[in-house]
Amino acid sequence: MAFNISYIISLYNTKNTLFMFLVGIIVASLFFTIEFKYMKFIVIYIVAVYFMATFISQIPIQEKFVNFIAGIILGIILLSFSRYSYYYKSSHFIQIKDLEEKNKKILILNNQKSEILSFVAHDLRAPLNNIDALSQFLLLEDSQNTEINMISSSALQAKNIINDLIEVVKTEKADISKENILLEPYLNKIIDRWTSNTTRKIEFIQRENDLSLSANASKLERVIDNLISNALKFSNPDKPINIEVGIAKDTIEINVIDFGIGIPAELQPYVFDQFSKAGRKGLQGENSLGLGLHISHKIIEQHKGELFVNSKENEGTTFTIKLPASA
Repeated sequence: MAFNISYIISLYNTKNTLFMFLVGIIVASLFFTIEFKYMKFIVIYIVAVYFMATFISQIPIQEKFVNFIAGIILGIILLSFSRYSYYYKSSHFIQIKDLEEKNKKILILNNQKSEILSFVAHDLRAPLNNIDALSQFLLLEDSQNTEINMISSSALQAKNIINDLIEVVKTEKADISKENILLEPYLNKIIDRWTSNTTRKIEFIQRENDLSLSANASKLERVIDNLISNALKFSNPDKPINIEVGIAKDTIEINVIDFGIGIPAELQPYVFDQFSKAGRKGLQGENSLGLGLHISHKIIEQHKGELFVNSKENEGTTFTIKLPASA
């Protein structure tokens, strides 16, 4: 098309002919991916037709010679551009295919990992339940026995780890069932359960009344339990834990606030990672597997909400849950 336009419209003007031919070359080399043997044939064909048209045209010999030289140069340019374009596109295509294959492998490995994790966790549950039950029987006979207390404590810790591992597998799966939850009685029930098992002060502050949201009650409770547990773990016994609830632009905000040691700035980007390197021992030496906040983050994502952290060292930490309010 470029050749026909250049030959018919340009009135044998060498500059116009070369310009239109160059346009054709750019279009052909950039928008078409052609193998070398076909491209070589196309170049020879176009240049030959160009030479023939130039030869029979009524223009001076000198211009014909210039057109011949220009045709050869532009033919070489077309071949060079097409090779570069072919190499770039083929490389890009190979990279995309490579990436697709790797993504498939990662998906398969991830599914296998989840299945293995689930099987192992479930299989370990039964013997640990037996160990825990036996240790409880022994404690009834001798509650001051250090070794039995250590067995009981270790069994409980192992059960908590297994429950976290199972929860990781569950939270990677599909949708969750939701119900309408009135926040004030719901949070008061959670706080009452915590205050009945600890001497620590947990204060509930509600900025608006009759707030409700649509959520999975047990999963949201797990998130709040994780956040309260963290707050207690990383703050001194004489410091209170505040739970604040409010609404902003149709979004419910639940803040769990402590006044403890805080999280160093360099660790904050990793607090929600699986097996997070931000995991630290609590003030009473409590161990952390680095799964609690990861699970909490996944659960809130399943609710189409957000969970984020704001913390300053030696001042305290605030975890904020943002969820859509009920209509």
